[in-house]
Amino acid sequence: MAIKVLERKPLTLLERTCVPQLLGGLKVTLQNMLRPKVTLEYPDQTPVIPPGYRGAPTLVKDPEGREKCVSCQLCEFICPSKAIRVTPGEIAADSPYGHVEKAPAAFEIDMLRCSYCGLCQEVCPEEALWLQTRYSTTGTSRTAFVNDKQTLLAMGKTLPDSHHKWDLS
Repeated sequence: MAIKVLERKPLTLLERTCVPQLLGGLKVTLQNMLRPKVTLEYPDQTPVIPPGYRGAPTLVKDPEGREKCVSCQLCEFICPSKAIRVTPGEIAADSPYGHVEKAPAAFEIDMLRCSYCGLCQEVCPEEALWLQTRYSTTGTSRTAFVNDKQTLLAMGKTLPDSHHKWDLS
């Protein structure tokens, strides 16, 4: 196989000194310096959250304040990053809600592993998981980002219940 040598035109004096590249970069910098800025005073001012934004998953309650989760563990099985851990628990038989099969004894979501895909919300048959519009989370350790059941219920809202699983009739 023959090797073909390409002839390249020699660089001019300006090209060798990089002056055109420097002037081009300065032109872009000056254009951006003179453009009006849009700055928010965070956290007093927050950006507008677009519709369809998928934020942090949380547990929600029904209008009577009861948790909706029946620990079916579908969210745990569908989670691609394995961020959700559900430990099923029993509801006491003498409870007025004893006819509901189970409730989670423990429910944890590791927000550092969560990819905010929304599959957990889509698969939940009781609509117990809901993606909130919360986008800012802070912590000082990795364990601060593991939300337990109480934290998830506190972050969540009360949503209407179309399933009425608590009703005896």
